[in-house]
Amino acid sequence: MRIGVIGPGTPDAGSGDEQLAERVGELLARRGATLVCGGLGGVMAAACRGAQRAGGTTVGLLPGLDTDGANPYLTVALPTGLGELRNGLVVNASEAVICVGGSWGTLSEMALALRTGTPCVGLACWAVDTLGSEQERTVHRAESPEDAVDAALTAASAAR
Repeated sequence: MRIGVIGPGTPDAGSGDEQLAERVGELLARRGATLVCGGLGGVMAAACRGAQRAGGTTVGLLPGLDTDGANPYLTVALPTGLGELRNGLVVNASEAVICVGGSWGTLSEMALALRTGTPCVGLACWAVDTLGSEQERTVHRAESPEDAVDAALTAASAAR
């Protein structure tokens, strides 16, 4: 199963996002999931670090044409040359996404997940309400990394 972990690429001192992401990555690896992310620092690197420590596989879809800036915890680093547009690839390559923290790029990935019907789990992140005919698509709010991983894996399994 492929689970995306999305969140800010730069550390937000004192937010605790990286600690949460690292635990999410570790739990995903222990449950046999492949972690998909944007491949850079911050939440992405922390999640990959946790997954790598637990023996998991991590895939980074990088914004540039080379692997410059890739976090050192990636099993596979794929340059896309798409810049921020790679956010759509991260969502579409994932069977569910877990959002940790918030930035504008993270919000765009959450919106893409809701738009495409990819299950989205939020952990200490943006509060997003849905509107109109897509009202049934919501962000599941998780209280802990364990809850986030359980919800993402359950939703991804149900969607298969």
